[in-house]
Amino acid sequence: MADTYRHSVSVAGVTVREDGRVLVIKRRDNGEWQAPGGILEANEQIETGLRREVREETGIDVEPERLTGVYKHMKLGVVALVFRCRLVGGAPAETEESASVAWLTPIEVAEQMTEAFAIRVHDALDGPWPHVRAHDGVRLVSANEGA
Repeated sequence: MADTYRHSVSVAGVTVREDGRVLVIKRRDNGEWQAPGGILEANEQIETGLRREVREETGIDVEPERLTGVYKHMKLGVVALVFRCRLVGGAPAETEESASVAWLTPIEVAEQMTEAFAIRVHDALDGPWPHVRAHDGVRLVSANEGA
């Protein structure tokens, strides 16, 4: 994926099971673990796009419950809306976009994800909501920092 500034909006879903494990994918394009999600289509409603992206990447059906964070990738110009989701159905499965689908504990999330993406999961687990943050694709950046 080229680091081209494109100013777009993406969505991601943090789906938590009763045992506290969180649904994540290992992306095929970069090998990174992340909450499932992606870029919204031009005429797509936010919740519809969220359901579509999670289903396409995991085989799981979810229902968004609340907005938990807004994150801007400063280098790419992508604004991500992250939602806490409820599991509705489906079965986890690898897809064209995900090399692996897993249910990780919050500790495993911290160990296996980059800071910029692990924080989305941890923010979804902890209120008050929504959190607003910026990152450079790997690390969080402060309000005083550029990317």
